[in-house]
Amino acid sequence: MDSSLGLLKFLFPQIPGLANTALWHTLGQLETSSKWDLRTTLTVQVLRQMMQGGGKKPSPISKVQASTLKDPGIKGKIWVAKATVAAPKPADESLREAVFRAIDEMKGAEVQYTKPDLVDTEVEWTGFRPDAGKDEPLPDISEKGKYERLMSEPTRTSGTTLLYFHGGAYWLCAPSTHRQLTSRLAKETHGRVCSVEYRLAPQAAFPSQLIDALMMYLSLLYPPPGSMHEAVSARDILFAGDSAGGNIVFALLQLLLQLHRTSDKPTVRFHGKDVEVPLPAGACANSGWFDICRAMPSLTTNANFDYLPPPNHEDSMTRFPHEDIWPAKPPRGDLFCDLSLLDHPLVSPLSAASWKGSPPLWLCTGEEGLTDEDCFVASRAASEGVKVQFEQYEAMPHCFAMLMSFLPTGDRCLRSWGDFCRRCVEEPASVKANGTYVYAKTGVEKAIDVAGVSTMALDEVKKLMVEAKEKRLNGYEKEGKGMPKPAL
Repeated sequence: MDSSLGLLKFLFPQIPGLANTALWHTLGQLETSSKWDLRTTLTVQVLRQMMQGGGKKPSPISKVQASTLKDPGIKGKIWVAKATVAAPKPADESLREAVFRAIDEMKGAEVQYTKPDLVDTEVEWTGFRPDAGKDEPLPDISEKGKYERLMSEPTRTSGTTLLYFHGGAYWLCAPSTHRQLTSRLAKETHGRVCSVEYRLAPQAAFPSQLIDALMMYLSLLYPPPGSMHEAVSARDILFAGDSAGGNIVFALLQLLLQLHRTSDKPTVRFHGKDVEVPLPAGACANSGWFDICRAMPSLTTNANFDYLPPPNHEDSMTRFPHEDIWPAKPPRGDLFCDLSLLDHPLVSPLSAASWKGSPPLWLCTGEEGLTDEDCFVASRAASEGVKVQFEQYEAMPHCFAMLMSFLPTGDRCLRSWGDFCRRCVEEPASVKANGTYVYAKTGVEKAIDVAGVSTMALDEVKKLMVEAKEKRLNGYEKEGKGMPKPAL
């Protein structure tokens, strides 16, 4: 009831603008009129108003964040079993040092970052529950009982296990906001999803999230004492995520590749044992946010098809009011990381020098702000011999398949995503490099050369990133080293 009332309060002032948009769409006067139906047009308009504040005075970060962390409850065709994964004791681990070492080895210039501790991490094991009614709640049994019921579903015929990282710009959302997506992926893969509640910014800065991700991967491979799950083979695990979650996925993959570049059989100490760190069966990103610098041209050129604000929109560092969690102490210029790290490959995988040796990758993008970075990562990996399945959807905004499931192209995207994951585990020989462009209204598909979807060179990309980073650094200095003025 509260969430419905809040939505009504937000939408009511937007009615005149939405009516105007509907009129111009119907008359064919919008750039998107020939690509979108009216429902898509209005949905994007509402999302755009939400992302850009609708002209209202911005709320504190903690309030906005908290609004996305409210658990909506669990009902319908979904299994969710919650678990707490125990962190190793400091004397029994070396994975933190492995992360710090990789950060330092991969840096191109001096960087600053804190060295966070390991923490216990909450996860949601998610599965498809085909026989449940639309509004049927979960049975009143223990979390372990729910996990056992999830594992015993007749439709769970595959060992495919997705280690999932939700999107939300690193400071919003949780596994609970992504349940419809993760249960759909469990259905499409005939497997299960382990959705990670990683630490959020600004309370936790990089590399907290990367440490959480590595700890969870190792915890799947080598379950800590008291875990509900049994050990999962790396051959059955894929990393998956959307938006900022896609950033975590590809940063984690770059971290593992770096460990393999420096050792034939990399190991870390985990819960008192020296364990190997293998590569997973694959990695996936839906509208992956690979450039924290926000440097690529499509952020501006594709603005008419997206709801994400372009870079010249009022910066989040200066528009949020002061409060206990922001500005950070000690000060930093970005919610997620120190500005010195913006173009680091483990912060912005767009700048990664190489993807050689990577397992198969699945990437999709729309005609959105992040298209250039998604295309570049896909193209570069494919040109280095990685099996990349890349899909681009004409005129579609950021994460469209998750937000507009009513679209046939959205359904096609999710089916393709799940099929790729399942084949990586069950039929790895069937996974080939391929690219597909999907037209918006007709759904017609055409094959494209993945290696050619971006014509930019790495040096050119890095130059743009450095320029964007320097612009942020200059603005940071003018604002008083990360102490933004209260919003007026």
